[in-house]
Amino acid sequence: MLPPNTTTRQRPSAALILKLFLPSALGILIFFVPVEIGGRSTILLDHMVTGARSWLGDASGFYALALIAAGAAYPLIRGYWNRNITERIFTALKLLGVMAALMALTGWGPAFLHEPDMLPFLFEKLVIPVGLIVPIGAIFLALLISYGLLELIGVLVQPVMRPIWRTPGRSAIDAVASFVGSYSIGLLITNRVYQAGQYSAREAAIIATGFSTVSATFMIIVARTLDLMAVWNAYFWLTLLITFIVTAVTVRLPPLSRIDDSAEDGEPTAVAGKRLLTAWHTGLEVAARAPALHKSVAINFKEGLVMAISILPSIMSVGLLGLLAAKYTPLFEWLGWLFYPFVAVWGIADAAALAQASAAGLAEMFLPALLMAEADFVARFAAGVVSVSAVLFFSASIPCILSTSIPLSVGRMVVVWFIRVALSLMLAVPTGYLVQALIS
Repeated sequence: MLPPNTTTRQRPSAALILKLFLPSALGILIFFVPVEIGGRSTILLDHMVTGARSWLGDASGFYALALIAAGAAYPLIRGYWNRNITERIFTALKLLGVMAALMALTGWGPAFLHEPDMLPFLFEKLVIPVGLIVPIGAIFLALLISYGLLELIGVLVQPVMRPIWRTPGRSAIDAVASFVGSYSIGLLITNRVYQAGQYSAREAAIIATGFSTVSATFMIIVARTLDLMAVWNAYFWLTLLITFIVTAVTVRLPPLSRIDDSAEDGEPTAVAGKRLLTAWHTGLEVAARAPALHKSVAINFKEGLVMAISILPSIMSVGLLGLLAAKYTPLFEWLGWLFYPFVAVWGIADAAALAQASAAGLAEMFLPALLMAEADFVARFAAGVVSVSAVLFFSASIPCILSTSIPLSVGRMVVVWFIRVALSLMLAVPTGYLVQALIS
C-alpha cells in the first residue's frame, strides 16, 4: 500500500499535475502511438531503433558483438558464474554465444551454420534488434513507469485484472508494452516493478510467462510467412484472445499457483464508488515522490544495458542449438507426440506435423511458422496462434526472464510452456476451422 501523502489529497499544484501527465503522455507517445515516418507506420521507439541501426550501418554487427562479449564477461567479472549449476551452464552458453556471434559476423565456420535460417537469422533478425531496442527503450521507460501512470491505470483496471489473471491492475501496462513494443521491454518493466516490491513473486511470474509475448509487428512477420495476411484482423484479435484465455488458466495451475504471493508494496484497493478518485490520488502521490528525470533515466538505462548484455549471448547460443536440434535431430519430433492428442482430437489432417512444429517452438517461436508454411489453412492458422501464445522459448524469452530477478527456474518455465502449448492447440484448431468457414 502506498503511504498517504496529504499534499495530494488537497488541491494539487499545477506543477504536480504536469509532473504526473507530461512525462507519462510522452511515454505513451513513444511506446504506444503509431506514427508514419518515411512511409512506414509504427511506434516511435521502433522508428528510433530503425534509425539507430541505419545510422550504425555495418557497425551494428560490431555493436552487437561488443554487447555479447560484455555479457559473457559480466558473470565472470561479478563473480557469480559459479553460484549454482544454472549459472555455470548459462555462463558456458554465453561464451559459446561469443563464438557464434564471431562466426555470424565474419562468415567463418561450417557452411551449414551460415544457411539463411541459422546464424544469419539469429544475428540479423533477433540479436541486433534486441541489442538496440532494450537500451534505447530503457532510456524512455522512466517516462512510463516512474511518474504515476502505472499506478493510476492500475487502480482503474483492477476489476478486470485481479479476478481473471490474478495480477494487479498495473500489470496491464506490462502486457501492452510487450504487445506493441517488445517482450524484452515488458520484462524490463516487470522486473523494475518486482524489484520495487510492487509485484509479488507469483504476480511477476504470471506476467513474465503469460503477457510477455512477441510484439504485434513480429506477428505480421508470422502472418506473412503463413500466408494469413488475408485474414489479418481475425488472426490478430483471436490470437490475442487465445493468449490471454490460456494465461487465465495457467495462473490457476502449478507451478504458477504455488509461487509465493506476498508483496511488500501492494496496489491500493479502491473504495466502492471512488475508484477514479483513488486512481487520481495514487498517481499524484507517486508523481510527488518521483526522482528527477535524469536520475530515473540513468537508473533505467543502466538496467536496460545489463539486461541487453545478459540476454544477447544466450539468444546466440541457445537459439542456435535449438535451430540445429529442430533441423538435424528428431528431438522435437519426439516431443511433438506429447501434443498429438490435443490436435488429433479435432480430426485435422496435418495433426502430427502441427504437433511437432508446435514443440519446435520451445527452441524459437518462429519455427512453427517456418515448418507449417505449406500446410492447409487450419494448420497454418493454429501454428500462427501457437507461435505467439506459447510465450516461452529458449532463443530469447527464457534467457531474458532468467536475466531478471523473477524467481522462475528453467524447469518451471518448461512446464508452463507445455501447458500453454497444449491449451493453445485445443483452442487454436477449432478457431481455425471457424475462420475458414467464415471466409469460404
